Amino acid sequence: MRAIWTGLGVLCMAVGAVGVVLPVLPTTPFVLLAAGAFAKGSPTLAARLEAHPRFGPVLRDWRAHRVIPLHAKVIALAMMAAALVHLIAFADAPLAGVAAAGGLMAAGALFILSCPARVPQQERTRHDSR
Repeated sequence: MRAIWTGLGVLCMAVGAVGVVLPVLPTTPFVLLAAGAFAKGSPTLAARLEAHPRFGPVLRDWRAHRVIPLHAKVIALAMMAAALVHLIAFADAPLAGVAAAGGLMAAGALFILSCPARVPQQERTRHDSR
């Protein structure tokens, strides 16, 4: 079972890496999924990912406080809005499909907006004093 989790983590990291180059594909959710999969499949890879200078702080803030940085929120919401506009304007999709996609995007947007954008002040102070 550990091999399956590790494989899933590697796959998520690969998709996240593609997302760095393709603006349509988000990187952060796949890195978060990879971190979760590595935690179950390969503690060594999980530790390496959390020690990464770019991804480590984001992963630690997510794990400890469910923080989504403001820039990530803005990008995610803008991409969802652009995708919905594109679906409405250019896709020959049935109204029920557009409504379902819009509903799912709205649910995702509400979740993103419900998460804090920064580590709470008291926690930030505690981290700085160490």
